[in-house]
Amino acid sequence: MATLLCGCSTYPQTVTPARTNQQPSPEHQIFIVSHGWHTGIIVSARDVNLILPQLKTRFMQTQWYEIGWGDKDFYQAQEITTQLTLRAMFWSSGAVMHVVAFSNAPERYFSASDVQSRFINNSQYSGLMRYIGRSFARDDAGDLIPLKKGIYGDSQFYVANGRYGILNTCNKWTAKGMQSAGIAINPMLKLTAGSVMRAVQANTTCLNKTCFLMSQSPD
Repeated sequence: MATLLCGCSTYPQTVTPARTNQQPSPEHQIFIVSHGWHTGIIVSARDVNLILPQLKTRFMQTQWYEIGWGDKDFYQAQEITTQLTLRAMFWSSGAVMHVVAFSNAPERYFSASDVQSRFINNSQYSGLMRYIGRSFARDDAGDLIPLKKGIYGDSQFYVANGRYGILNTCNKWTAKGMQSAGIAINPMLKLTAGSVMRAVQANTTCLNKTCFLMSQSPD
């Protein structure tokens, strides 16, 4: 049942990926992490801070952010109950972003999880950064809206755009991020962590042990 518990409506919306002739290149390293039922995206804290400067104030100096999206009540709960589960699936009160700051190698920090390293080019990275930025809700002054401390490490919840639902999961959020980076992936069908990780593998090419996420070819 937990597989269903990270999702929303159509928001946050996918960024329309730019068509590009750029070849695979090791310009930006990202990581896709699966914790068994929940997936997230690991990206450079320095780059995210450029579009979300409040995170720099909150976390100070750090190398990486793991970013995930999920149901407001379920994700922040101290104890999971059947009532909470059903509410998240069918009557969600909203969504949250979960940001975890760390500086160790992602594979080491999440040693118990499946962490896949990939490289993407500038155009792909721009689409992904825009998607992450628009996933966070803002107040009338344009600032992020912090909530509770996060669930592990140095972490924080923030109000997110969108509303959780059984057909819009945390894994669908990750898939939308991959689509925003120009990857040929259909987020509608990516409701589980396994389906997201299989799509990542299907859109990967490796050269000299360096793996790239391949963007869609221009028309």
